[in-house]
Amino acid sequence: MTMSEFDAVRIGIVSVSDRASSGVYQDKGLPALKDWLSRALKNPITFDERLIPDEQAGISAALVSLVDAGCALVLTTGGTGPAPRDVTPEATLAIADKEMPGFGEQMRQISLRFVPTAILSRQVAVIRGKSLVINLPGQPKSIQETLEGLKSEQGEQLVNGIFAAVPYCVDLIGGPYLETNDAVCKAFRPKSAVRPLKP
Repeated sequence: MTMSEFDAVRIGIVSVSDRASSGVYQDKGLPALKDWLSRALKNPITFDERLIPDEQAGISAALVSLVDAGCALVLTTGGTGPAPRDVTPEATLAIADKEMPGFGEQMRQISLRFVPTAILSRQVAVIRGKSLVINLPGQPKSIQETLEGLKSEQGEQLVNGIFAAVPYCVDLIGGPYLETNDAVCKAFRPKSAVRPLKP
């Protein structure tokens, strides 16, 4: 398949950080998301980026605007801990049509392999309209681990990352057909949902 034969997809990426958004330090979340998604997906991607402070109303407004702009997938990074300024989950739940608790549960299971403080993370995932919105951790290394899962030194998948379930979820809510690069993250779909390769 050539690049043009894959469905085009618009993806919203949001980094939530008081200090990065005010220029105190350089944001690392948006570059990490773009890098991973560009490697993981074969689809042509249009990224819609936001770098915003930890303000609940502003986060909710950014998520709604990205969904309204046609983003089939919206990923946030940052603002999911227990600190008073961490309000990304509340802002995400406030705009939800449906909550998808399995994503947060799996992210915490993956992170617990590395640090006991993973139980302090409050990431959520929701559906709004025909868009899937997922909160991710704030650190680039943790972003990759939760999306990709854990592999052995031989490349065998030990724990599935959450992104393995994203393409089929996007199918079910009426979004574009996402094709993954199996070397990075192999999508799982039931056989009946796999699109045959074009000759």
